[in-house]
Amino acid sequence: MNNTDKNKIRKQIEKFRKTGNIQKAIETCQSAISMDKNNTDLHVKLGDLYMEWHLDIHQVKQYADEAITEYQLALESCVESSEIYYKIGMAFYYKRELDKAVNYFKLALEYNPKMSEVYFMMAEISMRKGDFIESTEFAQKAVCVKPFSSSRAYLLLYTINNLLKKENWFKNTYYYLMSFFTLPFDKYAMKEFIRKLSYLKFIPVLLKTSIMIFCHGFNEKILDIYRETIDKAPGFVELYINLGRVYFELKRYDDAICEYKMAIWLDSLNVRAYYYLCRVYEELGDYKNAIEICRKLIELQPHVADFHCRIAQYLYLENEVQEAIEHYQTAVTLNPNPQWTSVVAQTLGFIFQENTKDLDASVSSYQNAFNLNPSDIDIYLNLGNVFFEKGSYDNALIVYKKALEASPYNARLHCNLGYLYWGKGNLEEAIKEYEKAIKYDNTYDIAYNNLGVIYLDDLGRVKKAIELFEAARRSNPNYALANYNLARSIAITGDKVEAAKLYRMALDINKYTQEMDPVEIEEKIQDLFT
Repeated sequence: MNNTDKNKIRKQIEKFRKTGNIQKAIETCQSAISMDKNNTDLHVKLGDLYMEWHLDIHQVKQYADEAITEYQLALESCVESSEIYYKIGMAFYYKRELDKAVNYFKLALEYNPKMSEVYFMMAEISMRKGDFIESTEFAQKAVCVKPFSSSRAYLLLYTINNLLKKENWFKNTYYYLMSFFTLPFDKYAMKEFIRKLSYLKFIPVLLKTSIMIFCHGFNEKILDIYRETIDKAPGFVELYINLGRVYFELKRYDDAICEYKMAIWLDSLNVRAYYYLCRVYEELGDYKNAIEICRKLIELQPHVADFHCRIAQYLYLENEVQEAIEHYQTAVTLNPNPQWTSVVAQTLGFIFQENTKDLDASVSSYQNAFNLNPSDIDIYLNLGNVFFEKGSYDNALIVYKKALEASPYNARLHCNLGYLYWGKGNLEEAIKEYEKAIKYDNTYDIAYNNLGVIYLDDLGRVKKAIELFEAARRSNPNYALANYNLARSIAITGDKVEAAKLYRMALDINKYTQEMDPVEIEEKIQDLFT
């Protein structure tokens, strides 16, 4: 094939490509290659066409493998071409095979260490893996090589600084402004920008469906709109995610799963698709699948505390307590927000207290929660409870009294103080605190019940105890312990029939609340008539 024929074919291919007929351009290129199989330029061109088709949202089939094949054929006669190595790396990147992409990017740099676009892609992949230090280093190398045509690298540096909360206003502003000023000179950034502009024509559809949802909620009409739009642009991932959301809200969970999986098939690194798929499995109570999806989210973005918190919740529900603790601890370490992290630290404290019985670790977690959010009264309550369980009554007393300084009318605090004084044998102070708890919350069933027990068992004032147990039952008819204690009081008065009735009620309620050992209640019933 002479140069004239080659130029003619190139023009034909470019004409088809510019008019949007990628398939015809590919067929023309394939025909030319059949006549000149060792033509490196044609193989590279065919690879480029396949990649362009692969990224076209108007089709759904994947062509990255075909592109890689053509690039590798071109590489056979041009083994030192850094550009071809870069192109193969990009194809693997779009296939979401990041490790293979990195290998080819490294080969590209071996033959040309001045390729700014390769450094940027290495930075982008490191960013996806959560390695901010390495990502920053590669992005800075990209900027160093081409300071006036590295728009994407500047934007990435700005993004990383924001994620890491680096408060260097001058540097952050510089990166942000340079990402705009260098955009026209960064051909790869411009290609990406133009490709994303093609999505703008779907804004009216997205806007229309948003208005419909706001006005009428989720319905079948919205499903029809998204299905019709997907027929026109089967490669537009966002449409599948939105369609999945509609199915989810309509409780058509199997359909939602299919749409999110389709979005993931098109873009296996799409964090939103994984996140929403995880929500579906959570709604279904399928925590095993939710855990697997969360693992993928953490693999993609290990620096997001919420993902660690979510998987910890699912693991805890699946009785994988130790691994749940590890992820909660990671979430606390990442600390995206003091108030949010304080809640996670409290959850850790609860797990250490209730599941592992590691009370020292529980105290440490609650103290960490307090340092993050000292205004949260629940932290005082929980920390005091752990100290009480440890037998550290003086520490518990200090914590409760400190909490009362911030919230003197908190019924729960007074109730806990009452229990503490009761445990220390100080009945006078215990009664005072329980009475304050009832004063500040006249429906506080636990305060009524506990005060009743003091009057019944410690002071022998049966009539007063009965009044308090009845008040506890009025506040909470499904309080098994209050029925049980009232039955004990009535039995002392000699009314065995009424006492038996109350014990039976306590036994029935306890089947659901599981407050007590049912054997203990049954023994009380038997004792009445023996």
